[in-house]
Amino acid sequence: VPPVLTRLRGHLSTSNTRKHHLYTMADNVVEADRTTLSSFIMMQTKDPDLALLMTSMEIACKGIARAVRKAGIAGLFGMAGTKNATGDSVKKLDLLSNLLVINALKKSRVCAVLVSEEEPEPILMPESDAGRFCVAFDPLDGSSNIDCNVSTGTIFSIFEKTSPGPPKASDILRSGKDMVAAGYCMYGSATELVVTFRRGVERFILDPSLGEFIHIGSTMKIPKKGKKIYSCNEGNFTKWDKEIQEAVKNFKQDTDTSNNNNEKKKKKKKKKPYSLRYVGSMVSDVHRTMLYGGIFMYPADKKSKNGKLRILYEGFPMALLVEEAGGLATTGYFRGRIQRILDLTPVGIHERCPVILGCHRDVEPVLKRYENRIVSAARKSKL
Repeated sequence: VPPVLTRLRGHLSTSNTRKHHLYTMADNVVEADRTTLSSFIMMQTKDPDLALLMTSMEIACKGIARAVRKAGIAGLFGMAGTKNATGDSVKKLDLLSNLLVINALKKSRVCAVLVSEEEPEPILMPESDAGRFCVAFDPLDGSSNIDCNVSTGTIFSIFEKTSPGPPKASDILRSGKDMVAAGYCMYGSATELVVTFRRGVERFILDPSLGEFIHIGSTMKIPKKGKKIYSCNEGNFTKWDKEIQEAVKNFKQDTDTSNNNNEKKKKKKKKKPYSLRYVGSMVSDVHRTMLYGGIFMYPADKKSKNGKLRILYEGFPMALLVEEAGGLATTGYFRGRIQRILDLTPVGIHERCPVILGCHRDVEPVLKRYENRIVSAARKSKL
């Protein structure tokens, strides 16, 4: 046998051995001693009601993940021919996802009030069946992208009922600071649940062979010096206020201007321009921001003066997750002042707000522009 063939056979044999080893490692994941979502919650919070609530949310997310993966086969692509409570066109998967979450949470018997993007009014549990928690959720965020196989997700915020008597809408119309937990489940190349119980941010991956969400590592932290990425719908550029326009322009420039105290003049410094990354599914864009760094913005504009994203089930949960991961979450200049998203108190279940969130490095310069506007306006008022 020619020597070259002998060497080739040896290489192929080694390659096959390595492949077999990798496959064996992948199979062993099933048998490994891993922490499931339910056991993690009990270890961290020691709250059986909260564990039951999250188990119910877990069941709903598994059902939605399955529906998303089978949407084309099951004929679930396309519009349902209706609009939801906030005027958005509804897709077939929106309706199915909404039913899955509502039914799962109702059966948990630990919920008092449910608020869904797809429901015009809050769902109030009968007092005999009411539990401790109030949950607001977007059952399928980013569903406009579902037909082209882009990642989607479920977003939720959890409050604890504190008032006596039967459940009422005011039990959930509270400050974001009152949330006890929040999270999202992303349906992408893997089904991933990201959740906080106000003790940091944890990641769980659905293991299809076990049917369980498995804890995959330590607390998530937004990189302090992460990738230079800005994420926004730049098609709305002409509708934004001057501060957001200037911030976006600065992200794209390859020079930066800073004050030089010695020369008493502005000096331009070379810098790497930011990259634009925008999926159009909030779950996907925020997830990337939390892992890689950068900034996500959905500011107010001339058409949507209160912003586009809903406070209870988009703004609040994402703001809590980002802050627990070490980032900033703000409305920018909203209702006459700069506000932290979690300081808001909505008066309606579908109320909206602007959203600017990400790492300190990128959010703080945007806020500085708004602060300069406030200072300038104050000086003019004194003249």
